[in-house]
Amino acid sequence: LRPVTAQLKIDISPAPDSPHYCLSPELLHVKPYPDLRVRPTKEVQEFPARHVYTPHTMYRNLLYVYPQSLNFSSRQGSVRNIAVKVQFMAGEDPSQALPVIFGKSSCAEFINEAYTPVIYHNKSPEFYEEMKMKIPANLTDNHHLLFTFYHISCQPKQNTPLETPVGYTWIPLMQHGRLRTGSFSLPVSVEKPPPSYSVLTPDVQLPGMKWVDNHKGVFNVEVTSTSSVHTQDPHLDKFFTLVYVLEEYSFPFRLKDVIITEANMEVELKGSMAALKGAQLDTCVRFLHQLLNKLIQLIVYPPVIAGQIVNLGRAAFEAMALLVNQIHKNLEGNQDQHGRNSLLASYIHYVFRLPTAEPALPPTGAHSYELPMQYATLSRATGRPSSLHLSRSKSISNSNPDLASTPVSPDEEVQRIIGSKGIDRSHSWVNSDYAPGGSRSVLRRNPNSSCELKQLLHEELALQWVVSTSTVREAALHQAWFFFQLMTKSMAHHLFLTSKLEAPRRQRFPDRFIDDIAALVCAISADIASRYHKDVELMERLNNSLAFFLNDLLSLMDRGFVFNLIRSYYKQISNKLHTAQNISSMNALRMDFIRIVCSHEHYVILNLPCSTLSPPASPSPSTSSTTSQSSAFSSMVQDLGVATMFEISVPFRHQHFLSGLLLTELSLILDPEGEGVFFLHKKAISAVHSLLCSHDADLRYRDLQVRASIAKLYLPLIPIV
Repeated sequence: LRPVTAQLKIDISPAPDSPHYCLSPELLHVKPYPDLRVRPTKEVQEFPARHVYTPHTMYRNLLYVYPQSLNFSSRQGSVRNIAVKVQFMAGEDPSQALPVIFGKSSCAEFINEAYTPVIYHNKSPEFYEEMKMKIPANLTDNHHLLFTFYHISCQPKQNTPLETPVGYTWIPLMQHGRLRTGSFSLPVSVEKPPPSYSVLTPDVQLPGMKWVDNHKGVFNVEVTSTSSVHTQDPHLDKFFTLVYVLEEYSFPFRLKDVIITEANMEVELKGSMAALKGAQLDTCVRFLHQLLNKLIQLIVYPPVIAGQIVNLGRAAFEAMALLVNQIHKNLEGNQDQHGRNSLLASYIHYVFRLPTAEPALPPTGAHSYELPMQYATLSRATGRPSSLHLSRSKSISNSNPDLASTPVSPDEEVQRIIGSKGIDRSHSWVNSDYAPGGSRSVLRRNPNSSCELKQLLHEELALQWVVSTSTVREAALHQAWFFFQLMTKSMAHHLFLTSKLEAPRRQRFPDRFIDDIAALVCAISADIASRYHKDVELMERLNNSLAFFLNDLLSLMDRGFVFNLIRSYYKQISNKLHTAQNISSMNALRMDFIRIVCSHEHYVILNLPCSTLSPPASPSPSTSSTTSQSSAFSSMVQDLGVATMFEISVPFRHQHFLSGLLLTELSLILDPEGEGVFFLHKKAISAVHSLLCSHDADLRYRDLQVRASIAKLYLPLIPIV
């Protein structure tokens, strides 16, 4: 061969973190792109050697075609200078070649045909070309790749074409509803394919056609895809296909060798959900958002088949629990300090929204609310948020009907509450029937009973979790944080979408959901108490997840009910302390629990600082009586009335519930006669210290009178230390 003199220059430099003027692999502008006249930088699609566990967050539907080799050694005639033309066809007419092939830098952006380089004087050439295609989202059975082989005349004769077609072959892109990719060894036809060829593969022996080398595979080609549309996994393909059939109600539907009808749809769909655990992990992660969205959709909108509502809540919950647990176990290195998988946490934070047939948001106005909302289990800001999303019509807790109902700003709310008189809460959590063991503690429903056309996600998750058993329940316990956060966000979005954020807290959720929450918290508390010494790490994570969940519920539900859930937890752990071999470990669990619960943004208001117990006043106020009381205050022994202000008494714990629990834990841990150890001392003191520092840094509590009222919550610290 004659050498061709050329010069190649390559400039390799470190890539900046955020380069400007970038084009995505689809040639889309990546912001910022301020000037269209500037020479762009093209991002290259990566084909990693190992699996990269990253979900699809943007639409992508690319196909890559790699012609590899051709064997025309047995082909008769002068066929030596060979080139291959590749076309993406929507049908069999030549005009149906789609302009979806990315052009070279010197060509148009998209072209409808691409050629390999000509291999000179070689009947068995090997190719090294890559054809990149941006394929349509909705492929049919007629879409196919058409390969046309040409002999290129280097010394063309007069009145003879430069290109002479010498063979044809094709690849139907869709088979049984799936995109066909992989390596292919294709036979090549000497003649043009007959009509309706696109729905068949070239392996089929068509009558009247001549094939090279007796219909053997002589052309090798590889087809790969990078797609957020086509999963390339049989388990995911079947599930998504059945969901599509259900949404479109396109019965009957042929799925491979099975005819899907109304009679067998439920069985097939439940079977496909159960089979999701057999899907490839990297594929599940890539389509994680779509998978979870469809499972949630099946829970929220039970399908109607043949006029009957089909409850798929249990099957969907089981599939979700096993999928989430599988991702957590196999991606242990992708977790934060709380043991949460970052892929699952980002799904809840950024992707999850309650599925709605037609989004109907409350009217905007004076009491509008902004999305997205933030929750305690999702983010922990050290400072006060710039805006509070829950603008309530009743201050502090709607479980107390005695509170004023004039809407105020959060700062005015704090000022007014601290400056008001004591509040009688005897009608609230003290005598509540919501506590486990009460008259309304547990009411389990049959999950297979008839239900309304639309279910509420948080209600179904709570119900299915309560009635779950064996493997599914264990998987849900391992990833309790995920389901707790999902329930919390569902509850908040439901209140927002139904304009119930200003409704009284006792009227926000139905009794059956409240009963399920009580049963769930009671069961999980029992698991923590009974299994701690067997599964220490798991129970510690479960304990923290439960605490974060109750922290969130304080912002959404009746606070008296949530206080009863906290009491239920304490009762379960306290009962176990009497028989525990390692008491310090159980105390550490309780300390972590109360520390997380007390990190609530409105911790001060939840403790009702305005109703601090005061010593009884003298029946005849005088200068001498005032002096006497002052003397008693300094001695703390002479006047029992004053002394009770510094004790963690029953009235103190009733009026200042969370503060009472925290100081009680501190007192027990620092007890000289107790079995406290150094790490417990440090944990308890650090919790109180962090709270005091947060009060001191909170701009809402700058007023001296407010600080004095808050300080009264910590008067029992004096005798403790």
